[in-house]
Amino acid sequence: MKTLSAEVFTYAYPLVLMDVTREVATAKVPVNTFGHKRAFPDAAFTDVVSPNGDTLYSSAWLDLSKEPMVLSVPDTSGRYYLMPMLDAWTNVFASPGKRTTGTKRGVFAIVGPNWQGQLPKGVKEIRSPTDMAWLIGRIQTNGKQDYANVHRLQDQFRLVPLSAWRKGSRTAVQPVPRAAMIDTETPPAEQVAAMDAQAFFTRLAALLPANPPAADDTAMVEKMQRMGIKAGQPFKTTVLEPSTARAVQEGASAALTMIKANGRKSAAGNMGWRVQRDIGVYGTDYGRRAVVAMFGLGANLPEDAIYPTARADAMGRPFDGGSRYVLHFDKSQLPPVKAFWSLTMYNEKQAFVSNSMQRYAIGSRDRLRYNRDGSLDIYIQYERPDERKVSNWLPAPPDAFNLMLRAYWPDQVVLDGKWMPPAVQRVN
Repeated sequence: MKTLSAEVFTYAYPLVLMDVTREVATAKVPVNTFGHKRAFPDAAFTDVVSPNGDTLYSSAWLDLSKEPMVLSVPDTSGRYYLMPMLDAWTNVFASPGKRTTGTKRGVFAIVGPNWQGQLPKGVKEIRSPTDMAWLIGRIQTNGKQDYANVHRLQDQFRLVPLSAWRKGSRTAVQPVPRAAMIDTETPPAEQVAAMDAQAFFTRLAALLPANPPAADDTAMVEKMQRMGIKAGQPFKTTVLEPSTARAVQEGASAALTMIKANGRKSAAGNMGWRVQRDIGVYGTDYGRRAVVAMFGLGANLPEDAIYPTARADAMGRPFDGGSRYVLHFDKSQLPPVKAFWSLTMYNEKQAFVSNSMQRYAIGSRDRLRYNRDGSLDIYIQYERPDERKVSNWLPAPPDAFNLMLRAYWPDQVVLDGKWMPPAVQRVN
């Protein structure tokens, strides 16, 4: 039973984490309503793990159980944006944006798995595999001075129920009152980690009717049945034999520990960098899906963004703010992308690190100082460097940290693995 519980926990972890994240988010911004981030997140932001400081988010949690939602996107005049949509199991099922649909105006109807009907002319159907969906819009933002331009675009994104759209409405309806008694302070990942097995598997069972497993999940559905998990019914460890109940709890705890450990493994053989190119859609690779959910919930398709991560330098030594580091790109080594790239600093909880400059990421859109030969040095350290290096400084915490390099709309050489970031060198 312990092994069975661990397998089911790993399978279900992304779904439960999505639901808790939805609950926290919709306590602040109602369901089927855009919530626009008007500024980059700071070190106090904990709503999602691994936030970015490259784009302003326009996101919405959708409930498609009653009817489709019509999404209108503006003409961004060539500006890069993407609007990926995740189902309840964290798979990206559509990704409108510059790469796929261009930057002209567009109208899409996001429909649930069981919806049947005809859409108005000019409205393109996007079918979600689950009634719960998360729309995570991102608009390229070139620093704080670019906020006003992006705000104007954000204000033109619309979400309208199909019934209202048919009646000619192009503005959102009055949102449903916000839920009460929701913990909006504790990060969702920590809330899930604090659940005992009974609470976790009960939540899973409650979510299954509206968010059914995929067709390829037949074997896992059978395992859930063997555990006694039934869609829509509470899971009670109290009715189990004490030894069985203990095994269920031990399995869930072991799975959580394993997901954390797998996410923190160093990338031996990759010069300190770990790259997952098969993200966004996971099939039956439940372990990988769980790791991505824990450390980067809301990850894009690799065609939209690749996220090399590093926790150690070129010699395999874990990053520590007591040391100084340099990330050196030869001119020919700079990240090959069609949009832009950035390097982001995170602490051990995958959150931004407070610093005097309020700089959490650095990249191609910044005023970097390049070397005479076209190469580039990024300085990664806790202490402020010499003034001539400040433009290229990514502040680190005084203790452990990790790095994420975001390559937006990467070239094929990145997708093929023919390009890798250079190793981060410790210089003291």
